[in-house]
Amino acid sequence: KVNISNPADAEAKARIYYDACIDTNETIEKLGEKPLVAVIKQLGGWHILPSTMTKQKWDLQKLVQDVQNTFNLGGLFNWAVTEDDRNSSKHVIVLDQGGLNLPTRDNYLNRTAHKKVLDAYLDYMTRICVLLGANKTEARAQMNKVILFETELANITTPSEDRRDEEGLYNPYTIRQWQKEVPFVNWTMFFNDAFKLVNRTIPDTERIVVYAPEYFKNLTKVIKKYSRTEEDQRTLTSYMMWQVSRSLSTYLSKSFRDATKILRKALFGSEGTEESWRYCVTDTNNAVGFAVGAMFVREVFHGEAKTQGEIMINNIRNAFKRNLKNLDWMDAETRKAAEIKADAITDMIGFPDYILHKDELDKQYEELEVKPNEYFENNIAFNVFSLKNDLNKLDKPVNKTKWGMTPSTVNAYYTPTKNQIVFPAGILQLPFYDGDNPKGVNYGAMGVVMGHELTHAFDDQGREYDRFGNLNQWWNNATIARFKERAKCIQDQYSNYSVEGQRLNGKQTLGENIADNGGLKASFHAYLDYAKTAKVNLTLPGLKYNDRQLFFISFAQVWCSAMTKESTKMQIEKDDHTIAKYRVIGPIANLREFSEQFHCPIGSKMNPRDKCEVW
Repeated sequence: KVNISNPADAEAKARIYYDACIDTNETIEKLGEKPLVAVIKQLGGWHILPSTMTKQKWDLQKLVQDVQNTFNLGGLFNWAVTEDDRNSSKHVIVLDQGGLNLPTRDNYLNRTAHKKVLDAYLDYMTRICVLLGANKTEARAQMNKVILFETELANITTPSEDRRDEEGLYNPYTIRQWQKEVPFVNWTMFFNDAFKLVNRTIPDTERIVVYAPEYFKNLTKVIKKYSRTEEDQRTLTSYMMWQVSRSLSTYLSKSFRDATKILRKALFGSEGTEESWRYCVTDTNNAVGFAVGAMFVREVFHGEAKTQGEIMINNIRNAFKRNLKNLDWMDAETRKAAEIKADAITDMIGFPDYILHKDELDKQYEELEVKPNEYFENNIAFNVFSLKNDLNKLDKPVNKTKWGMTPSTVNAYYTPTKNQIVFPAGILQLPFYDGDNPKGVNYGAMGVVMGHELTHAFDDQGREYDRFGNLNQWWNNATIARFKERAKCIQDQYSNYSVEGQRLNGKQTLGENIADNGGLKASFHAYLDYAKTAKVNLTLPGLKYNDRQLFFISFAQVWCSAMTKESTKMQIEKDDHTIAKYRVIGPIANLREFSEQFHCPIGSKMNPRDKCEVW
């Protein structure tokens, strides 16, 4: 139970936010489309909703600014204030490609294979427009034009598999230089419009980093083409208004939320009819996650998991470092530097300490205003709150202890610019970890996740960052060439796997596959080290497997999952991670120790003669 009498209390804000989402008094239902229609009107109106039209002249600069900077919603491109890859203690403004509403560019470009998705997308768009008050025939015709416009964007978007070289993505400019290259908006005006929120002016000498300069140069041509006639300008406006409507319609009444099922069914093979408390928990966690995290940690997190986790990480790090001397492709100097980088990796486990100190937690959310029964407005307030926090970072040094995931998240991550691995409390529970599990079972599940995140520091992207988290070549060229040869072996191995006749993309998933392979090996060796000195190596009652075999069974169990055909297809096309089945089979087939434990004859499916090894 949360006391909501003090609205400045962060946990009270979480409760009020959640209650507004649950909507017991049906405020959201009664309001219907009104909150979103008001936003569209504020943005200058949309011709398919005549009641929203104002007398404003068409002005793309203003529209892009209002959508991106007033409401913190996307459109045409993405931008953020983030760590500078070449100087990771400072922040910088970064521009990148963006603006597609379907998961991948392929959804637009491969029309035959994605016909079902494109048809459902058009139905979904039309449905939302009709719910907002548009005429169905007119809305459908207009949304078709938006899909064609998004297809133009897809055409100039670089596929994610070709964006793995971090050095190649880093393109610094001053705003003045950038303006000459990409003139479709006035960039000094655009950034000053955003930063007025934090009273900061941006001179045209400000340095920015662009991850996709070609995209922006091509976007300039696309915008030019769509600015000629009034009809084309309307398409651009409709595209921006659709960005806004798609993002914000999920905060409206049930009929709007039901509309998303049309698209979900085509993309994922199921409508995902989840009970409202589930999406309200997700939503609250997204907005006020560290306040929710404080409740989660108090209720269910055991401190021993943090202590044990630290011990496991150190054992796995030591096993990883010891294995470096077995890698004949590394020269001595790079090997030494890799060892130093592994030692420099910092880790954070469980949760940030401040969340258990009420005053500090309240301070974190003091600028976020959350009101009862105002679910739509609360989400807009959260968008502005997030933008403001983002903008405020520009002149501040990078906080290396800031968490990027909330405590209840079942996940983990590595940040190359901080050279840091993070494991939230949410993952330190079954099936990944339990204090009462035999150690081999914990090392097979949680240990492999720890090894995986640690190996990311040395995957095809992570290896480009030095121990301080700066993008910088710290390997010699001959070693880089040998690394690439080894990585190519992994890439080809995974590209040869297929599901339902669809080949996996070994290039797109390379970093994750390197991490899966390195993580399994490091954790297994760390467990063997532990087992040597343990008084007794426990197994599980009723099973005939020894502790080392249980390590592998525990590893495989973590990936036990059921997926629809559509979700599998989508994951292969979009995700950097390989599908679950091959996250088990791939690394195990490369690890000699697995076949030793299970006596797989050489040349059998799980013990191929030719194995791939990077780390």
